[in-house]
Amino acid sequence: MRQTTAVANAVGLVAGYALDGLLGDPARWHPVAGFGRAAGALEQRIHRPHRTAGAVFTALAVGAPVLLAAAATVATRRRPLVRALLVAAGTWSVLGGRTLRREADLMGAALRGGDLPAARRRLNHLCGRDPSTLDEPELARATVESVAENTSDAVVAPLLWGAVAGLPGLLGYRAANTLDAMVGHRSPRYARFGTPAARLDDVLNLVPARLTGLLTIAVAPLADGDRNRAWRVWRRDRNHHPSPNAGQCEAAMAGALGVRLGGRNVYFGRCEVRPYLGDGPRPEARHLRRAALISNAVGLAALALAAAWPVTGGRLVGTAARRGLHRLRAPGGHDSARVRLGTRVRLGTGAGRGRGR
Repeated sequence: MRQTTAVANAVGLVAGYALDGLLGDPARWHPVAGFGRAAGALEQRIHRPHRTAGAVFTALAVGAPVLLAAAATVATRRRPLVRALLVAAGTWSVLGGRTLRREADLMGAALRGGDLPAARRRLNHLCGRDPSTLDEPELARATVESVAENTSDAVVAPLLWGAVAGLPGLLGYRAANTLDAMVGHRSPRYARFGTPAARLDDVLNLVPARLTGLLTIAVAPLADGDRNRAWRVWRRDRNHHPSPNAGQCEAAMAGALGVRLGGRNVYFGRCEVRPYLGDGPRPEARHLRRAALISNAVGLAALALAAAWPVTGGRLVGTAARRGLHRLRAPGGHDSARVRLGTRVRLGTGAGRGRGR
């Protein structure tokens, strides 16, 4: 039964990825948009300018879809076909790979045609920067950076969390990522309230962002990129970004394309100056198609890993966990574990507090 369930999850991930590739985001009644409206209404009710209120908001907004998905998972544990259909629908609803590549292509077409007003209007589909004064290199840079980061946020991370935790992983990750986009920035209203959502998103993206960087390096030759240069730039520049995760993706993309990212970003009255990532010229319109090709190849590689996990690594982890529980339940096992745990506590091992926001 466990093997059948694992296969159902894997099939659902592949089918959902295929639906995203064929259809893109639903034009109407998008589940993520509906979640955003519900979360916005909740935020209006419980907002207070401190982190405790933000933590309550984050727990409620993320916990609700996770509990709903967990209930659906339990209800379908003996119905693998229904489970696969639910995972496919969930995967389709949370992925954004096709839309991301489409926006990069549309931006490239506008820039190649010299239509800066159209390119500036398109930028808000990718990021929250003020496009009013941006020229072609800056619009291209913003697009490349958004494609690099969102390849992790909108493709790799959902697939990995879906592989590890099934439908609850898919919906929980997308809920946390959506909250970060809504309240995770440093505006006066959300400077403290949005911290818990931002921190949760950071934690959930630690592994996916680094995997995205490594996969970007691996597939760089598919877009006429230099794998050795991408590896060198990634190792040198990935931790220069103020985000613990975005720099992993952007540095690898900069190296793969042979361009320089980073610099001055203006967010409607708020200015940030970020360190440079990579070597070479500023991006141009011709780089956007290559960035989209890399994003697509990274997504396919992540899908292969995610589909294989439920029937390979996930199965091994489950077997190890069951053996561990069996040993604890054996005569003397519980007391032995208690002694080992007590020793660790006395030695002071354990997690330390993270850095503040």
